[in-house]
Amino acid sequence: MKHFKQTLLAASVLSFSFAACEKYDSLVVANKSNSFEFAAKATNKPEIFKAFGTAADITIGLDQFRAAIGGGLNTAPGAVGGRREVNWDGVPAEFTNNNLFPGNFFAQIDPALPNGRKRGITFLNFSGFRISNNNFADIDPSYADEFATFSPSRTFMPAYSNFTEVQFKVPGTNTTAYVESFGVVFSDIEKGSSTTIELFDDNYESLGVFMAHPQTGKGKFSFLGVRIPGVKIAKVVIKAGEVPLGDKDISAGGMYDVVVMDDFIYDEPKAID
Repeated sequence: MKHFKQTLLAASVLSFSFAACEKYDSLVVANKSNSFEFAAKATNKPEIFKAFGTAADITIGLDQFRAAIGGGLNTAPGAVGGRREVNWDGVPAEFTNNNLFPGNFFAQIDPALPNGRKRGITFLNFSGFRISNNNFADIDPSYADEFATFSPSRTFMPAYSNFTEVQFKVPGTNTTAYVESFGVVFSDIEKGSSTTIELFDDNYESLGVFMAHPQTGKGKFSFLGVRIPGVKIAKVVIKAGEVPLGDKDISAGGMYDVVVMDDFIYDEPKAID
């Protein structure tokens, strides 16, 4: 398995608890005034957004991240400002419950194709990718009790890996692009250290590794978003869980934390000068 350099990042967070017991749902948002160990040449510090718990809790965190990005949801090429979102639910049956999902599905440039396939994001992995409408229960029946869909009814993972590389294009074109914000909704994180997002600038130098918060249980999610204003994020490497799909999850008697992904959110990709 390919390993990626990990840069330790420390931050204090503000926690808002929704239940006064050990097992609770919380919303966590980074304090933007705190200091970070930041592996970037830019002076701007990352703003980290974490939400975990139920779908309602996650939505609060997502809305804060969306507000930080600014503008509305873009659904066609040619937008200036605003954001893009990928929720997998429009992926057709021919690319569902198999390993045939193409990494450039949302980076099309053919004018004849619908705008929904022109979102300026590409996925790279030596093993290919898989979209599921049953939370990957066709791979292991126990997954039906482990994972949940945040935006029904499809989720996403690499086919034989737990690493996904993301790059960007100006939507509707083949022009290499960058973003300043990127976030992912995860399902069933048992260990915070198992799931991370590493950001890279346009020179492919690491901007830091950011850890998602654990939140296990059916219908429970974790959202991790990072915004670095003024910094060109040209590549993202997502580590979702400790192992690829196929292993039993810890809570089902396995040895490792198995995690899947749902929505991706990022600001409008802009051309790299």
